[in-house]
Amino acid sequence: QVRLVESGGGRVQPGGSRRRSCAAEGRIVGMSVREWSRQAPGKGRELVASTSNGGTRYADSVKGRFTIPRENAENTVSLQMNSLKPEDTAVYYCHFFSSNTLSDYWGQGTQVTVSS
Repeated sequence: QVRLVESGGGRVQPGGSRRRSCAAEGRIVGMSVREWSRQAPGKGRELVASTSNGGTRYADSVKGRFTIPRENAENTVSLQMNSLKPEDTAVYYCHFFSSNTLSDYWGQGTQVTVSS
C-alpha cells in the first residue's frame, strides 16, 4: 500500500495565501490523474482541481485563485491557494489515480481554515 502525506494546512486570514503539498511514500506506477478535493462542514465533497494528460481543470468556485503548479518530483502534487475566502474553509484531500492498476490513492485530509 502507498501512503500519501499531506502538508500545508492550518489557519490563514482572508485574502491570504497557502500552499498545499501531497507526496506518495512509494512509487505509483502509471499515475495519470492528480486531484484536490475538499469538504466543508455540512456539505458534500467538492472536486477543486484535477490535472492529467488532458490538462488541468478547476472548479468555478476557485478558478483564477487556485493553481496546481508543475512538479519535477515524482508522485507529488501541490495546490497554490491565493486570495482565500472564508468559504474556502474545508478539509482538503489529495487524490492520485493509476491507469496501470486502476487504483485510487487518498490522503488523510488536512484542515484549512480561513478567518480573521
